Order: sequence, then C-alpha cells, then structure tokens
Amino acid sequence: MDPSTAIETHELGKRYTLGVSGRGYGTLREAITARFRNPLRRSDDGGEPNQLWALRDLSLTIETGEVVGLVGHNGAGKSTLLKILSRITEPSSGYAEVTGRVGSLLEVGTGFHPELTGRENIFLNGAILGMRRAEIRSRFDEIVAFAEIDRFLDTPVKRYSSGMSVRLAFAVAAHLEPEILLVDEVLAVGDAAFQRKSLAKMSEVAQAGRTVLFVSHNLAIIQALCKRGVLLERGRVQADGPVGEILDHYLAGLERASAADLVEREDRDGRGWRHTVLKKVEMVDASSGQRNAVVGGRPARLVVEVTELLPGLECRVVIANSFGQPVAVLDSEVSAPADSRDPELGPRLECEIPVVPLLPGRYRLDVGLKANSVIQDGLQAAAFFDVEPGVLEGRPMAGEDAEGSFAFPHSWRLPP
Repeated sequence: MDPSTAIETHELGKRYTLGVSGRGYGTLREAITARFRNPLRRSDDGGEPNQLWALRDLSLTIETGEVVGLVGHNGAGKSTLLKILSRITEPSSGYAEVTGRVGSLLEVGTGFHPELTGRENIFLNGAILGMRRAEIRSRFDEIVAFAEIDRFLDTPVKRYSSGMSVRLAFAVAAHLEPEILLVDEVLAVGDAAFQRKSLAKMSEVAQAGRTVLFVSHNLAIIQALCKRGVLLERGRVQADGPVGEILDHYLAGLERASAADLVEREDRDGRGWRHTVLKKVEMVDASSGQRNAVVGGRPARLVVEVTELLPGLECRVVIANSFGQPVAVLDSEVSAPADSRDPELGPRLECEIPVVPLLPGRYRLDVGLKANSVIQDGLQAAAFFDVEPGVLEGRPMAGEDAEGSFAFPHSWRLPP
C-alpha cells in the first residue's frame, strides 16, 4: 500500500446468513425436509439460501489526512464497513488495509468494559490504541474535562447513563490522538450543548491533518466537516467525489425512493415481526386538499397508511429539512387530551396540524411505526412535501431565501 494511503479496501465483501434461528430448524431431518419442500429456493444473489451481502466488491482508497463522509440509505453497508475497518468483524471476501492507530466511535460505549470505572476505561482505550501510559496521562485531564464526568470518574461504566457513556467515549476517541478516527452517527446522541462541543472538536481533529471517516444522516454536518463524500448503495460504492456533488446525488436518490412503492422498499428499519409496513405517507393541505404541498400558516393533515392494523399502533414522524436536519417531531406516544382512537379509521393513522409554522421550502418525512413496544417498520424519506409562502396571524411569511425553518407568531411594540 502506498505510504500516503491511510485506508485501502479491495473487493471487500461481508456476508450474513439470515433467519437461521427464525426458521425453527433444530435437526438435520428438519433441514433436509425443508430443502426438499423448497428445492429451488436461492438467495437474491444466486448463492446460498438466506444470504445477505452487506458489502460486495467494495474498493475504496482514502489518503492520509482526508476527511470523508459516508452517506447512504439504511442497510447500504456504512456501519458494516466501519466495523471491518475497526477489526470488530472480519470480511467474508476481499481485504482491507489500515495504516495507523485507529480510534472508533461506532456506538455508545464502544470498547468500554462495563465493570471498569471511567478512569480505568480511559487507560484501557489508550492501551488498545497503542499509546504509552505517559501519553494517556498527558491528555487525561482534558478528556475528563471534556466529558464532564469528574464526579463519576471512579464509578463503574455500567452505572453510567447513555449520555455519560457517549460523552466519555467521544472524549477518549477524540483526545487520545488516533491517526485514523471512525465515527458512526454518535453525534446524534446527547444534549444540544454536547453536540455543539463535539462538532467543534471534530472540526479541530479534521483540521489537524488526521484521517476521519464519518457516517451521519445529518447531511449539514457532513457538508461542514468533509470535503469528499462516498455514496454507498446495497454494499457497493455508487458515487465518490466532492461532498457537494455526492450529497446532491444522495438527495436525488431519496426523492426517487419516496416516489416508489413504499411496501417494496428495502431500506427499512423493522425490528419486530413485521406484521405491518408503511404503505403511503402524505402531507395534505387541509384547506385545499392538495397533497404533499401545503401553505404556511394554514392547517394540514398528515396521513399514514399501513398494510395491516395492529392493536395499540403508534407512529413517530420526524420532519427534516432538505439536508436531513430534524426540525420537528410528531409522536403519538407523547399523548395529549385531543388524541383519540377511532375504530372506523381502518389501517390508517392521521395527525391534525392546526397551523403549519414552517417557512417556505422542501421538507422530508421520516416515519416509524411501533406496536407491542417493538418497532414494526421505519423509513427515512418516506415522503417529501413543499411549504408555500403564507400568512401567520396576519403577518406574511418570509420567502424561500429566509433563514431558519420556522415562522413564530409575534407582535412588536415600537417607539413612534
């Protein structure tokens, strides 16, 4: 590998076997019987049955000092790639070469031992990165100050909240100076103040010349931190180039996916038994009946159709701007006196919005369904809708070039 190259993959592949425990095969006889019942059953890729390639023939080169953003739908292979580069899992085919110390922040508490204290885990993580004890001691106070856990430093990590764990994990990964930093969506966890501080630190790390591979669904963060983008689709590199071009490519793909049959989409997040899936999502202007185009300041209705009605079905909708930044959440689990259960509604959920306070622009809807306390289905960019200029409490809204996402009802008292 070239000395200037930090990461190189060649025809990298990762294959998983699906449904082994779910099919109920416990004996050789059951497996043979099932095979004779389905003699022609094969996987989607023509190989063994029930095989999923999370990555397939992925070749990628990242130079030392590059800050690269990975984007793609759920299931595109982003997290799998980072796990292989972190040596958490082994590839099924091809190879990956990584030159330098790797710091990974793939999920809350990655690499922490729950029985050890925060202090002990800092030294453990540093040792894993190949750092000497003196190096870790020199950065120890900075790590503790950044994580804001000094009171709990000698408490076992298993007693930390998720927010405390992610603060410590990020502080360790960012301050122990790995030559390569792998970050997967962790900055979505934690309070707003910590997120701002983490983004500032990420920017500092990027400007220091270290190699960063960053995964996030918040495209504005990727655009701010990265100069290069890589779009993954079904485990393969779909596009690679300047981050602005890659984000445009990705957004165009989201638009196409939202126009397709939602039932047939594969980039979904379902962890239940999949009794029901999203069938149609629409934002309707309550005054005109226009679909997926509403007027600011007027009422609207969010309509979610599903394939099958489940008892106690709940819905959570995140309204995001065109760069994937959440601007509002509509969550049926957070109840209000006006909520109701209508037996005549059928496999359909509706949310009445008395006033749309959004400024003109294009917005997307990320939708999740929950029943029996389990996520049944979820889709990012299940639908898009436009907000047209309107009037809010007698005051005309600003146009599409206005800053921000919301219009607030307000009045002024001014001197004569």
